[in-house]
Amino acid sequence: MEIVPNFSLKKYNTFGIEAKAKQFVAIHSIQDLTTVLQENKTQQKFILGGGSNMLLTKDIDALVIHIDLKGKKILEENEDFVWVRSQAGENWHEFVLWTIDQNFGGLENMSLIPGNVGTTPVQNIGAYGTEIKDTFVSCEAMTVANQEIKIFTKDECHFGYRESVFKNEIKNQYIITSVVFKLTKKNHKINTSYGDISAELTKNNITNPTLKDVSNAVITIRQSKLPDPAALGNSGSFFKNPILLKSDFEKIYKKFPEMKYFDISETEVKVPAGWLIEQAGFKGKRFGDAGIHKNQALVLVNYGHATGQEILNVSKDIQDTIFKIFGIHIEAEVNVI
Repeated sequence: MEIVPNFSLKKYNTFGIEAKAKQFVAIHSIQDLTTVLQENKTQQKFILGGGSNMLLTKDIDALVIHIDLKGKKILEENEDFVWVRSQAGENWHEFVLWTIDQNFGGLENMSLIPGNVGTTPVQNIGAYGTEIKDTFVSCEAMTVANQEIKIFTKDECHFGYRESVFKNEIKNQYIITSVVFKLTKKNHKINTSYGDISAELTKNNITNPTLKDVSNAVITIRQSKLPDPAALGNSGSFFKNPILLKSDFEKIYKKFPEMKYFDISETEVKVPAGWLIEQAGFKGKRFGDAGIHKNQALVLVNYGHATGQEILNVSKDIQDTIFKIFGIHIEAEVNVI
């Protein structure tokens, strides 16, 4: 375990932004993590997972601790369910594929989401009608201040739409080291109602889809819309879909009756941010090496040498324009550093 000074983070963030860490260390065990935290108590610290949900706009004047804990294990099972624990440094998509290979159901709609397992509860990641909270049981986390281990139950995580206690009340106080999921072994709840999944299955003449069929459909859809970060720097969806009170939405809808929306409760409506951005004329636009992807307006991209600040400026321009046109504020999903 070596602490390296003046370390390039370009390969450690999916936007491919060149930024330096004052110091950097990769963690491969709980003992490593304990030691680093104990020996660097007074140091500013920055916890890094898969680097998939952040935009670096400057160098990080801190000790960057890269959580690279590996391993997965079946903790318990019965006829119907299995409880699986994954270490925080496991690649999320590879973990999802592993669960599908075991015929464990619940994560298939979240195939191909970039990042690592440890950061999934922080954001309560989700896609195509499912979220982490649907299968989440608990996570283990280490307290930064005193290295105590705490188990957070689902209720204690205060999950919301792309929200959790780790983004809010206890931000930067804990480091998630592993996550436990409860998955189905039979009678899987196949969810094909959201987005283009059913259309993709129909195209392939699949009428009774398996977990693998749903996963493959999601992968195909995502690949058609979202660029591979290895080829074109990006962080997936940059913005959250705004949620509006129906009373507010109805006033806007009178002006824009073509607006797409989804009812999410008796009092709230979700509007696709991608639709708003596309209507505002940003889809496919480029500002130097920063831009908006041609196939999915929710995705901001780095065409090679964009700085984080340039990408942030584009995002602010989009937010301002959407508000001027529609009176709707769209919020960044990506963490801006």
